[in-house]
Amino acid sequence: MFFLKILLKNTFRHKLRTVLTILSITIALIAFGLLRTVIHAWYAGVEASAADRLISRNAISLIFSLPMAYKEKIRQVDGVKDISYGNWFGGIYIEEKNFFANFAVEPESYLKLYPEFMVPDDQKAAVLRDRKACVVGRKLAERFDWQLGDLITLRGTIFPGNWEFVLRGIYKGRDESTDESQFFFHWDYLNETLRKTASIRADKVGFYIVQVEDPALATDVSHTVDQMFDNSLAETLTETEKAFQLSFIAMSEALLVIIQLVSLVVIVIIMAVVANTMAMTVRERTSEYAVFKTLGFGGWRIAVLIFGESLTITMMGCAAGIGLTFPVTRAFGKTMGDFFPVFRVEPEIFVSYVVAALTVGIVAALIPTWRAVRLTIAEGLGRIE
Repeated sequence: MFFLKILLKNTFRHKLRTVLTILSITIALIAFGLLRTVIHAWYAGVEASAADRLISRNAISLIFSLPMAYKEKIRQVDGVKDISYGNWFGGIYIEEKNFFANFAVEPESYLKLYPEFMVPDDQKAAVLRDRKACVVGRKLAERFDWQLGDLITLRGTIFPGNWEFVLRGIYKGRDESTDESQFFFHWDYLNETLRKTASIRADKVGFYIVQVEDPALATDVSHTVDQMFDNSLAETLTETEKAFQLSFIAMSEALLVIIQLVSLVVIVIIMAVVANTMAMTVRERTSEYAVFKTLGFGGWRIAVLIFGESLTITMMGCAAGIGLTFPVTRAFGKTMGDFFPVFRVEPEIFVSYVVAALTVGIVAALIPTWRAVRLTIAEGLGRIE
């Protein structure tokens, strides 16, 4: 109890310095948590991938299409349970900044292959009846205040023109990792229009989604599909949905590495801040430690005081950081929702906070403690003015 009283008094002897140090730790930990959450959000699509889904696309690039005739051939491959298809549409709503993923798909089979997109039965039936119907995610509908029955117009970039859709369904995510900001409409609507305006682009799809009977068959089915179309005008590259998602992340790998390095630099910075604070503290209390030694205090007791003060400051900053992380990340997620549809704080990040705070508190106190313990009584008392 006596040690605790001394420890608390020492910690807040210079209130402004202590408060500023705690504040710097809090801000640094929030920045660390935000950066780690951004990295996690980047991989959200990978985590949401299903082990029994394959993506088959043009072997040259995703921008090249595949013939519609491939569908039934792929369906006949042993191990294939179901198949769907679609095109990246690339439409823009009103202005460029209103970016969101939009696809032309075959709704019935697509929603069957993606049970995580939960659409009420009555809305699903309405979507299937209306060729101009579209389905949007809950977050996307909230973002633009769309209601069922609204007329939505997208300006095509890949497929020029103004395309009108009627909102017939709003899906909710089954899992936390489900992207609720996507837009789907009938592939037939796109294809019928292309037959009239650009027949050379009709009856082609951008990708096939293939469901296998057993995830263990994924590799064999992928090889079989690709071998089937070897030396054709449109060779395929078939891979698991997870590998497909990772291929996009690989394009920004350098940026992810930079973000990871910055998050580690943040920890080094707060370590320097706390080390500087503890060095100043020990220097100011040199004479006090000498008096403690004359009263019979051993070096370990002085070490406990210094380490205790350092850890008290860092753990206070850690507690404040944990308390403020949720509102800060929530606000950031709303602001950057266009780029990170799934943006949530993982509980594991708080374990990192505690580990980082303990590490910083201990490392920052090492040198000041070593100097205080080695200090002789004569040297300490000689500094009293």
